[in-house]
Amino acid sequence: MLHDFLAGNRGAIVARTRAKVSARLAPRATEEELASGIPLFLDQLTETLRLLRPASHAIAESASHAMAESATRHGRELQMRGFTVAQVVHDYGDLCQAVTELAAESKAAITVDEFQVFNRCLDDAIAQAVTEYTRTREQTITDEGMERLGNLSHELRNSLGAAMLAFQTLKTGSVGLGGSTAAVLDRSLRRACAVIDSSVAQVRLESGTRAVERVSMREFIEEVEVGASMEASARHLTLTIAPVAPGLDVAVDRQLLAGALVNILQNAFKFTRAESHVVLTTSATAERVAIAVSDECGGLPPGKAESLFRPFAQRSPDRKGLGLGLSISRRSVEAIGGELGVRDIPGTGCVFTIDLPRL
Repeated sequence: MLHDFLAGNRGAIVARTRAKVSARLAPRATEEELASGIPLFLDQLTETLRLLRPASHAIAESASHAMAESATRHGRELQMRGFTVAQVVHDYGDLCQAVTELAAESKAAITVDEFQVFNRCLDDAIAQAVTEYTRTREQTITDEGMERLGNLSHELRNSLGAAMLAFQTLKTGSVGLGGSTAAVLDRSLRRACAVIDSSVAQVRLESGTRAVERVSMREFIEEVEVGASMEASARHLTLTIAPVAPGLDVAVDRQLLAGALVNILQNAFKFTRAESHVVLTTSATAERVAIAVSDECGGLPPGKAESLFRPFAQRSPDRKGLGLGLSISRRSVEAIGGELGVRDIPGTGCVFTIDLPRL
């Protein structure tokens, strides 16, 4: 009966669970969690309970084992999709509550034994999913550390190698400083600086190092504008930075905020269409300060906004870079008490916003 109830009320259960997950204060729900994660949880449970008919003890044990194996695969999949362990645990709990509430409201004829098996399967699933999630996460951290070091070495070697070759050519005097060889030197050095800046930011994040100070947004944006204008000009883009009103101050780690904003600007320059426009604006309310970077990348595929912040995620077809910039930016902004989000404007581009508490 319980299997029939789940199968017959799948849409209502998914909707109710999504409402619970969306209303949860922590951990906050993600688009992928709501769209894909919850149906996966329910389908996994429904398939396992199908094996319970007729519900003998032996079959129940077999079904519980099947649920555990499925949960192991599910835990691995969730980890790979970027879910946190807290989301795994809470989503199982929210699903259980949704099923129980709907069954009570509809006065479904579900036996006590079925609910006991149901709860035991959920307990096993949570344990197995979390165990596999943790194991996979630990392995991923190790693998990512090695991959990060390898990518860092590769990026720096390529950038500095190209810079050295360009410099050697310039020293011969056979080419001028305004030509393509000088442009190669310029691009290579800027790329090496970007890789080093990202690495330094990541080290500061992982070590927990903070140097909080009072920062004038007007002065801060003026400092960022110098390097950003040069970068935009080198890429043949127009950069517009709106004036910042005086008196907008925040208490942050200046280096982490600067690294986050520079990464966002570099991302905008990289993906904005040639000969187009990037805009940086700063606005404020009585309690918050927002820095927004708008690009003209053409927009994103539906549902892909959050995936931009995953480590090693790359949109560029040339696969240049470590794919860590936006991930580090979000972590940096969160480390100084702010939030980093992105809004897609279909057919036009993206707007990345750093939201910070105002002093």
